[in-house]
Amino acid sequence: MKAAVFLGDKQVALTDVEEPRPGPGEVVVQVCSSGMCGSDLKYYRGPGNDTYASGTITAGHEPAGVVHAVGPGVPDSAAVVGDRVMVHHYIGCGSCAQCRSGWTQMCTRQPVVVLGMNGNGSHAPYLTVPAATLVKLDDRLSFDAGAAIGCGTGTAWGGLRRLGDLGGATVAIFGQGPVGLSGTMLAVALGARVIAVDMAPSRLAQARALGATAVVDPCQDDPVAAIRDLTGGRGAHAVLESSGSSAAASAGLRALGPWGRFCVVGLGGEVRFDVLEFHRSQMTAMTSWSMSLVGQEECAAFVAENAVPVDDLFTHRWSLDEVVEAYELFDRQDAGKGVIQFT
Repeated sequence: MKAAVFLGDKQVALTDVEEPRPGPGEVVVQVCSSGMCGSDLKYYRGPGNDTYASGTITAGHEPAGVVHAVGPGVPDSAAVVGDRVMVHHYIGCGSCAQCRSGWTQMCTRQPVVVLGMNGNGSHAPYLTVPAATLVKLDDRLSFDAGAAIGCGTGTAWGGLRRLGDLGGATVAIFGQGPVGLSGTMLAVALGARVIAVDMAPSRLAQARALGATAVVDPCQDDPVAAIRDLTGGRGAHAVLESSGSSAAASAGLRALGPWGRFCVVGLGGEVRFDVLEFHRSQMTAMTSWSMSLVGQEECAAFVAENAVPVDDLFTHRWSLDEVVEAYELFDRQDAGKGVIQFT
């Protein structure tokens, strides 16, 4: 079968690989949708000699599909052929306290395998994973939605849950890429008033369409002053920083009101603050790393039960044969979310 691999230096290619077979405790998933995530760009753009861009690892870590084959020792309660599933894309030892709680990316006993990075991912028709990584996909959700929940949308959910009860709160969300837009729609569904911040007019328009009460373009207005104006001078109750920009993180902290909560999920930036400046604000700053397997399941249930329009995140749908064009466009980061479809 054909699989997409990152070569580094902004190159992705299709290569021939063997169709996988499940070993003990494993399943083969027939991939229906494989989302494209911003973190993929690290390996797409990276140097050709990067460990994870050597052309030997199948790319993609946002799979959703159907169980195709089941290996020995997998109980029917875990997987049967035909099940609609998502995959929690981190593989740990399965037995330490972190793994047992669903936080396999925090495994304490062995190096973690991450699909598409140091383990074969989902930009291929079939994918082998431990049965323990599967999360059932509600019939009300599309495979595209399941792929998004498997990382980007689930990451936004994880960050919002770290911020606590958001009902009635004003939440400023910095960055309106796929993660930030997911945060916008989820926060609205959780009962929050959302102020969306981004430099791209198209993304701000999409944020409004997904329920943002107000939008701020930092190229046109000081985002701190704008957020304070929109909150009667108080500042935001909470901030979700999804852009990975150090400048955005700094603005987000300064846009907080008293007792404000700040959570960063975007990668690549730095969060710095003067303790004296913020000491009396009683603010809380935290990080959030994706979501647990349990959190992924909870996010999917919330999306299904509240008809959260996750499918509206997608602006581009590609076949595997179009993967080169897909990543060339995605690399510009001026569009919405893309997905590789196999059905």
